[in-house]
Amino acid sequence: MSERDPKIIALLYNEQINARSVKGCEKLMTEDHIFIDIPGKVHDGREFMLKCWEEFFSEFPDYRNIFTRVENQDNFVILLGYSVCSHEPLDGSAIWTAKIRDNLVAEWRIYEDTEEERKKLGIK
Repeated sequence: MSERDPKIIALLYNEQINARSVKGCEKLMTEDHIFIDIPGKVHDGREFMLKCWEEFFSEFPDYRNIFTRVENQDNFVILLGYSVCSHEPLDGSAIWTAKIRDNLVAEWRIYEDTEEERKKLGIK
């Protein structure tokens, strides 16, 4: 299998999130996929995360991510932007990262968009 641009994989995964497609997410996740939320809670494993996405999509049907900047360092993709959602805690700017392995998302993480997080991630 030829390697695809890691940025494309991350953007395709986000398209599935925005489309609320559990099946689409599944096709782009490694079996040992990890999701880490803003407080740092780790959600481990593709099967578990698929159930989480299903519940999330049902609870927040208008949730969308919009990226204004995407860059990568090898297979580590940094996505800056904001989410749109009628549930206020999910609405606003954020930073996402994706670790790509074998053309799949091995880790999807969300950070608060703060100067401290930007410094940790090497974002200027």
